This record gives sequence, C-alpha cells and structure tokens, in this order.
Amino acid sequence: MTIADIMQTAPVIPVIVVDEIEQAQPLARALVEGGLRVLEVTLRTPAALDAISAMREVDGAIVGAGTVTNQQELADAIAAGSEFIVSPGLTEPLGKAAIREDIPFLPGVATAGDVMRGLDLGLTHFKFFPAMAAGGLPALKALAAPFGQCRFCPTGGITLANAPEWLAFDPVLCVGGSWVAPRGPVDETNVSHLAREAADLSR
Repeated sequence: MTIADIMQTAPVIPVIVVDEIEQAQPLARALVEGGLRVLEVTLRTPAALDAISAMREVDGAIVGAGTVTNQQELADAIAAGSEFIVSPGLTEPLGKAAIREDIPFLPGVATAGDVMRGLDLGLTHFKFFPAMAAGGLPALKALAAPFGQCRFCPTGGITLANAPEWLAFDPVLCVGGSWVAPRGPVDETNVSHLAREAADLSR
C-alpha cells in the first residue's frame, strides 16, 4: 500500500492522541465502524506506541504513527507495527530513513523549499502543516501551483465546517483532523457518529 492509497482511503485521517492504553481499541473500533479506517496515532504520549500495537488488532484499521521527528522515533514506530509514518516537517535524514525502510511516508511541508527538499528525495505526497496557521487554503493554492505533481493532506485547524472547502481543491486527497477523535474517555457512539459525518464528506 502506497501513501497515495492510504490518503485516498477516506476523506479524513483522524489525528489521535491516546493518553491511556485502554482507550486505544475502543477508539479504533468506533472510527473504523464510522468509515475512517486510516488512523494516525501521534507520538505525543507515553501510551502512543502501545496504542499503535493495540489498534493494529482492530479489523479494518490501517494504523500509522504521527509526530515522528527523527530516525529513532521512526524505528520505534515501525517496531510497534506502524503501517505508515507522518511527520510535522521534513529533514533529509528522516526522509532517507523512511525511504530506506520502504514505509509509506507523509512529511509535513509549509514552504516551497520544504516541497523541493521532498521532491529531491523522490517524494510527491505531503502533509500541509500547520494548515490554518500557515495561511489556510489560499496559501496551499499558491504553494501547490508550481508543483503540479504533488498531492497534499492539510492538517492543523481543519474542522467539519471547513474540510469541504479544502477537499474541493484537486491537489488535496484528504485532510487530517482531531475533531473526529476527541481526547479522553471514549464515547464509541459519539465517535462513530463523528467518523460517519467525516467519511461522508465528498472529495
């Protein structure tokens, strides 16, 4: 499965923060049931790596690690069973390591220089981050214009209300959003409802 395949699985990739390992499987089940199979677990808590391993056991889930910032975190995420890697930015050592490991990789970009660094490594799919703080959709349109071969997953400040506008822009394959996976105790019914709303967004 390529990063392009993963990005086209559903219009929204949940950006997930797991504080307690007990939350991992119920959250994954609810999101998958609602139609969001691609799950990005951010490496922002001590429970994250165990959560990735636990979520991998949920039928239909495609589980990856987010907030991967260096080669050690990349190695740890892969060891935990991550099927793809998302990073907030792009460094050459991290990019080369992800390519060497032959794992789908979605690095964060916010400038033309970032995109060019990725292209030099052979990468064409990027996370536009932080999407709203970096100038919103007008900024992405300007950034995407010289790079027709590139595709994007805007993340950061995306909501159910503004997601359709982003998804209507052809180079955007999906968006990343935390609203579908509220932090804390898991209300599976609510999460499934939020996931279903997100999965129904048209691209």
